[in-house]
Amino acid sequence: MTSTRVLSVGTDASRESAHAADWAAREALRRGLPLRLVQAADAEREVPRLPDVDMPGRGVLDLVALRLSYAHPALEIIARRRSEQPVTALLEAASESETLVLGSRGFTGYSGFLVGSVALAVTARARRPVILVRAGGLPEDEREGPGFRPVVVGLDVTAPADELLSYAFEAAALRGAPLHVLHAWTLPPLHGHRPDGAQPGDAARQEEGLRRSLAEAVRTWRSKYPEVPVEELLLYGQPGHHLLKAATAASLTVVGRRTYASHLGATAHSVVHHVTSPVAIVPHS
Repeated sequence: MTSTRVLSVGTDASRESAHAADWAAREALRRGLPLRLVQAADAEREVPRLPDVDMPGRGVLDLVALRLSYAHPALEIIARRRSEQPVTALLEAASESETLVLGSRGFTGYSGFLVGSVALAVTARARRPVILVRAGGLPEDEREGPGFRPVVVGLDVTAPADELLSYAFEAAALRGAPLHVLHAWTLPPLHGHRPDGAQPGDAARQEEGLRRSLAEAVRTWRSKYPEVPVEELLLYGQPGHHLLKAATAASLTVVGRRTYASHLGATAHSVVHHVTSPVAIVPHS
C-alpha cells in the first residue's frame, strides 16, 4: 500500500492551481511532509511561464516543481503524472495522502470561491481531508501581526466527530494559532416532535445543555493540545451564516462531511462557495 505520509496538490496550467501549490508547499513544510504534485490527463493545455527562467520544452509539472524548489529549497518535492481523468486521478491521490489541496477561483465583488465541477466532485467523495485554496490569497492574509489568525471549525455537538476535531486542533497547533470551535443552534419548531426532547420555550435549558455538550466535546482535545488556546462559540442561528462571519478573520476554516454521503451538506456547500480563507473539508463517520 502507498504511504499516506505525503501532502498532495492538484497541478495544471491554471492560476488557481499555482496559488494552491504555493499554499500546499507552506503547509507541507509546517507538517514536515513531502509535497507531491499531481497532474492528471489533459492538464498540459497551456504551459505557464516561469519568470526569469527560459526552459523550452518543459511541461506544467516540471515548471511548478522547479519554481517551488527555488522558493522552498528544504522541501522534498515529488512530481507525478497520471493517465486518468482529473476526478479519478485526484481521488486516487487523496487516498494516498494525508491531505489533498486543490485551487479555486475567487469572485470579484462578492468574496468567495468559484468551485469547479472537478473540485466539487473530489471534495464530496474523497476519503481524506481536501483543502480548497482561493486564487489570489497571499501568505500575509493568514496572519495578524506576527502570528496566525485563528483556525475556525464548525462542530455539530449533537454528533461530534473526532476526525474533525483532531484535524482542527493539529492545524491550530502547527500554526501556533488559537482555535475557535463553533456550534450554531436554533429553537425547535412550535409544532412537531424533536428527537432530543426539547420543547418550545425551553431555550435557556437547551442553550445550557448545548454549552455543556460543546465543552465536553473539546475537553479531551484540550488535554492533548494544551498549547492551543481554545474559544468555544455557541451562537444562535444558522451554522452557515455564523461560519461565514467567523471565517473572515480565519487562517483556515474546517468543516466536516459525512463519509456515507456522496455530496456536501448544506453548511459545507455554503462554506466552500463563499469563504475566502482556505477551507478544509474533513470526512468523518
